[in-house]
Amino acid sequence: MFHLDPKQAVLDHVSSRAPRSGGPDLSAEAEAIIAAPVEKTMSATVIVGAAQAVEALLLAATGYAIYWLYVGHTPIFYVPVILGATLLANVLINAARMHKVSSYRLGLLQIGRVLAAWSLVFVMLMVLAYVFKASEMVSRVWLAGWYLAGIVLLVAYRMALRALVMRWTAQGRLKRRTVIIGGGKDAEALIDTIRSGATNDINLLGLFDDRIDERSPDIVSGYHKLGKVADLVEFSRRTPVDLVIVSMPLSAEKRVLEMLRTLWVLPVDIRLSAHMSQLRFTSRAYSYVGELPVFDMADRPISDWNLVFKWVFDKIVALTALVLLSPIMLATAIAIRLESKGPIFFKQKRHGFNNQLVEMYKFRSMYTDMTDATASKLVTKDDPRVTRVGRLIRKTSIDELPQLINVLKGELSIVGPRPHALQAKADNMLYYEAVDGYFARHRVKPGMTGWAQINGWRGETDTIDKIMQRVNHDLYYIENWSLFLDLYIVVMTPVSLFSARKNAY
Repeated sequence: MFHLDPKQAVLDHVSSRAPRSGGPDLSAEAEAIIAAPVEKTMSATVIVGAAQAVEALLLAATGYAIYWLYVGHTPIFYVPVILGATLLANVLINAARMHKVSSYRLGLLQIGRVLAAWSLVFVMLMVLAYVFKASEMVSRVWLAGWYLAGIVLLVAYRMALRALVMRWTAQGRLKRRTVIIGGGKDAEALIDTIRSGATNDINLLGLFDDRIDERSPDIVSGYHKLGKVADLVEFSRRTPVDLVIVSMPLSAEKRVLEMLRTLWVLPVDIRLSAHMSQLRFTSRAYSYVGELPVFDMADRPISDWNLVFKWVFDKIVALTALVLLSPIMLATAIAIRLESKGPIFFKQKRHGFNNQLVEMYKFRSMYTDMTDATASKLVTKDDPRVTRVGRLIRKTSIDELPQLINVLKGELSIVGPRPHALQAKADNMLYYEAVDGYFARHRVKPGMTGWAQINGWRGETDTIDKIMQRVNHDLYYIENWSLFLDLYIVVMTPVSLFSARKNAY
């Protein structure tokens, strides 16, 4: 059986390169698409978030209603039980990938997975009641009633949700901006399939293909070839792209890997079309774009409702930190002003999400006439450019605290890969030249602290090995992100500052 693990393929084979300043020369058709206004559609994040919240509220309300009907009131003991069970159901349904717009379109498969998750919740409740000897405190009649009522509720709710999503799809309100990788007859067959069953799902922008001979004409079924595969990196950074569909046969593993090496750096969903394959898999092996069967190659690292969770986490932590740390920040500002002339803050452009430039704030730690806005020269031990106050605040990372403002502005996260200066080098090589797949770090928003920092990879990156270790840790964080991992990193950051002080100059 054909098997391709895209994550392992990328970890083993990624060798993408970021475009140099100016980027590739995009075609006139590509420039026209970039210049055109983006059609407004419904946000998948909002839909998934609302659907998830409504489902949780209905399940919790059903639990309360069943007990109230059973005995006339709900004891306070049942409040955490109901809330805990509802939260667990939400987690399990998410783990089953049933809170995605594409999943809402499914029929029996959606119902089966949701009910399996709901059943597992009650199995776990009964096990916990037995282990903690609380079986007498929890009514079995109530549990059975809530379980059965929940089944009816979930079936009805999911069918209504499916009908609503299908209606929005038919109205074209859920279209995703899509490009095709490939050309010629294969792409023509794919476009015909999309036209016959997925036109309400997809806003097709054009094609990208490395071939320039007669096998890949400039126009396929009315859609222009916008450039080569490498050009898609620049294109997607200048205009929104939600989905990339690869029109290549399953046997073309080498070409697929080459494509992944180039596109893995982008925060987009990548799907391999199965419309040409002579092989037939079980329905569970496919996901669908409209009626088009596809294989999932890569997903956006943080998407849908998780984006909302992370946004709320960032804002709460940033506001709390600003309040608690304001005395330290005020004292630092006064010390900087008293020691040397110049501004209190230092601004530096760095690469942010999807390689966009953001202006980061820091407390100035160098003499004004010696500041290095591009970081073309790494700061070393006893660097004469650094002030006495600067040495202290760099050792303790106090100089980074103004980046809380960047978090509130939405340019940074509290946790994420640390953004590096544009001209930062390791062994006289720019970071993206030294490390294969470096810009894959930018598929998520950069952070004030990260997995690499709490694992000792903070401070000077003068060797290729050091920057490789950072990148490896950043990629691990992206692939394994969770809100609990963010919380753990925040808690461990102050601890790690003491053990990593020797690396910070």
